[in-house]
Amino acid sequence: MSQAPAPPAPALRVAVIPVTPFQQNCSLVWNAANMHGAIIDPGGEVDGLLAFAAREGITLEKILLTHAHIDHAGATLELARRTGLPIEGPHPGDQFLIDELAAQGKAYGIPSEGAFTPTRWLGDGDRVTVGGLELEVIHCPGHTPGHVVFYHAPSRFAVVGDVIFQGSIGRTDFPRGNHADLIASIRGKLFTLGDDVQFLPGHGPTSTFGAERRSNPFVSDAAVARR
Repeated sequence: MSQAPAPPAPALRVAVIPVTPFQQNCSLVWNAANMHGAIIDPGGEVDGLLAFAAREGITLEKILLTHAHIDHAGATLELARRTGLPIEGPHPGDQFLIDELAAQGKAYGIPSEGAFTPTRWLGDGDRVTVGGLELEVIHCPGHTPGHVVFYHAPSRFAVVGDVIFQGSIGRTDFPRGNHADLIASIRGKLFTLGDDVQFLPGHGPTSTFGAERRSNPFVSDAAVARR
């Protein structure tokens, strides 16, 4: 009896390009089948981002944003101006941060051309496409009110920005941060995707939701049980 062929591997490819003095994990995601992609969270260093895309033969389609802190969104306007790419995200809750990008840049020493108007605001349950691949948008407030996560279900992979990290969680002491909202976002929206889901945070190494549910000192099952 012949065996059924194995399903094709997901076509999503991801490259991490750290930018700004904060070493923010800007990522370039693309469909390996057609080499069309997007840049997620261009905090800075536009020349390097464009050079990487050109070197790899990737045709950029859009800019995606998880949230509007300067190290994630500071170079958005410059990148859009130079390329004509549309901007998708974040959620409208981060409008106030977009308006303050120039001031944020001065405060943290990160060059920025300032505010912009997204081509498309994103909300919970929306879908975005990258080279024909579909990513689910999950609104995860807490670190900022308008923070979103991008999840590619076939790859079991999520780009989570500053919601959760390996062994830690996002800060909530910035303007309009909310610790209770952040915990609810992680436990109620991300962990429910499955223990096997790998995630790329805004800083530091990748992890899985299962590993963090088991051992993260802020949001693990044991940490929540102690409260």
